[in-house]
Amino acid sequence: MKQLLRTTDPTLIAFAQALLQGEGIDCFEMDVNMSVLEGSIGIFPRRLMVREDDFDRAARTLKDNGFELDG
Repeated sequence: MKQLLRTTDPTLIAFAQALLQGEGIDCFEMDVNMSVLEGSIGIFPRRLMVREDDFDRAARTLKDNGFELDG
C-alpha cells in the first residue's frame, strides 16, 4: 500500500474514493479512528492508500480532477 492522499478534509477523501472507484481502483482510508477520537476538530489527517501497482493511475486520476498531490 502506498499513500496517495493525506488531508484533514473528509469531503476530499470521499470525492477521491468515488473517483477511484469509478476507475476500478481499490483504495483504503486510514486513520479514521484517530479522527473520530479527536472529536472532528480536524487536527489529525486521514490518509487514502492504494496498491503500489495502482498508484500511478490513481494519482493521474486525482490530478486530472483537480487534486494537488504531494510528490
